[in-house]
Amino acid sequence: MLEHDVRPWGEYWVLEDTNTHKVKKILVNPGGRLSLQYHHYRAEVWTIVSGIGTITINDEIKDYSAGNVAQIPLGVHHRIENKTSEPVVFIEVQYGTYFGEDDIVRVEDDYNRM
Repeated sequence: MLEHDVRPWGEYWVLEDTNTHKVKKILVNPGGRLSLQYHHYRAEVWTIVSGIGTITINDEIKDYSAGNVAQIPLGVHHRIENKTSEPVVFIEVQYGTYFGEDDIVRVEDDYNRM
């Protein structure tokens, strides 16, 4: 059984965890928003599978819907927000040298997890 965790904004499931990459399915509840964050050891690719997510990548903020892909380079500030009444589900592929949850540097957080 791979990892599953519930967070204040929704929940995630780890689908695959290897030395070279990690894959998560992430659900963001209506009104939920992840912290504005960056990583020292990994880049990410987010593919929306359902719903509409508002994604911030550095200074660019855009709405992404099913089939849209967001590329998040190493060290770039990013977050996803669900401004709709339906859940947003996306697949996150992490690639780099380390995939621990402690490689999340929070710049801004709605849930006081700084």
